[in-house]
Amino acid sequence: MDSEEFREWGKKMVDFVADMWDGIPQRTPLPDKSCPSMTELELAVLDWLVIALGLPDHFRNAHPGPGCGIIQSTASDATLIAFYAARAKAVEEIKKNSTGRLQSLQADVGQKFKDFLGKTPFSGKKGDVEQEPQSDVYLHPFHDPAVFNQLVAYCSDQAHSSVEKAAMLAGVRLRKLRSEIDAAYGNYSVTAATLEAAIKEDRSRGLTPFILIATMGTTNTCAVDPIAELAPICNREKIWVHVDAAYAGGFLLCPEFRSMGAGMELVDSFNYNAHKTMMVNFDCSPLWIKDGKSAVKYFNVDPVYLKHEHQATTADYRHLQVALGRRFRSLKIWFVMRTLGIERIQKTLRDACAHAEVFSRLITASNLFELFVPRNLGLVCFRLKNESNDVNEELCNAINNDRRIHLVPSKVGDVYFLRLAVCSQLTAEENVRFAFEVITEMAQRILDKISLVGLEATKA
Repeated sequence: MDSEEFREWGKKMVDFVADMWDGIPQRTPLPDKSCPSMTELELAVLDWLVIALGLPDHFRNAHPGPGCGIIQSTASDATLIAFYAARAKAVEEIKKNSTGRLQSLQADVGQKFKDFLGKTPFSGKKGDVEQEPQSDVYLHPFHDPAVFNQLVAYCSDQAHSSVEKAAMLAGVRLRKLRSEIDAAYGNYSVTAATLEAAIKEDRSRGLTPFILIATMGTTNTCAVDPIAELAPICNREKIWVHVDAAYAGGFLLCPEFRSMGAGMELVDSFNYNAHKTMMVNFDCSPLWIKDGKSAVKYFNVDPVYLKHEHQATTADYRHLQVALGRRFRSLKIWFVMRTLGIERIQKTLRDACAHAEVFSRLITASNLFELFVPRNLGLVCFRLKNESNDVNEELCNAINNDRRIHLVPSKVGDVYFLRLAVCSQLTAEENVRFAFEVITEMAQRILDKISLVGLEATKA
């Protein structure tokens, strides 16, 4: 075994051991009673990450405030939980305001009746108010579907498809805000003016905006929504702000990338996939909530068979997830941090950006290709110059069918483009140069074929 194989298998063994412990069978759904270390380690590990990522201190479990962290399986699950929490908060607020207005109206009308008739019709005595019929059907006050129809969620038109799915499952409207090329990254993000206009329009239609999903590192182009500009608007309008940083969030481990997170102190929840950028194997997706106590209140179900003697003194993660049981995901993070350390993870992230920059410069210097948007982090988006979407799609298919490298394409608006993402800790500069050679070779074949067809057509 050479040194390169030794390093590769050393990293794999960390994953193997962590996954073995994580997947021990017969894991019961009450971790604090059956496995206290599961809860305690998750509390500690997530607090370490708050510090390592430079997140606001109020997200720490150990902070005296109501903030908390929990590891979800994926960013899709985290987005769904954020949707449900924000929806419940909005329903609570709407019903509270409606009750207040009704009581005020009753008091006003009642006083007028009393002045006229000498008694009030809203005295609270039996017969004065219509009684609710007895029923076995239970309606949770925080999840009243009668209110859902007036709720509307916001996200960028570049947001991940999981946001649309979350809106479907939550039974609410979703407005995709038009993104524009920004000055900060030369990429597609949502502007404050667009958000303001959407809120004004929807409120005029009788709708209640309740959540904004801001993206840090979109799947298409690694765009970053300006949180520092959008969050103050949402705070003013009482709209929950969730930051989906599935890919780019891990790069906050490096201080030089933290400008992406400006305004993070104003958001209500934040999530990223540790299994994407932290050398942790799938699945492991930390989620932090600014007011975790309220979120727990919205999801709390407490039958007798789930009660235990420690529930008043420790975190019970079942209230912040769909499933009852859960895996020991914090152990994966613990193994990686203890075995490799933050500095090793930071080096991997910086290397990914450096290798992507090498590829970006090769694209820029080429006569065949052009960048679709400037490189951001480890993602480079490019396409053949002056060629149609069909030709670019043909190139992508040819590259993937060749099987030496693999690219995933995307499309923004009417433009089809290719994406090279540096994802592996084993990627070296020679690998991205090799990828460029393969891409150039396949592109030249296609262009030569097009030229030949054109020449034959001219002769004919």
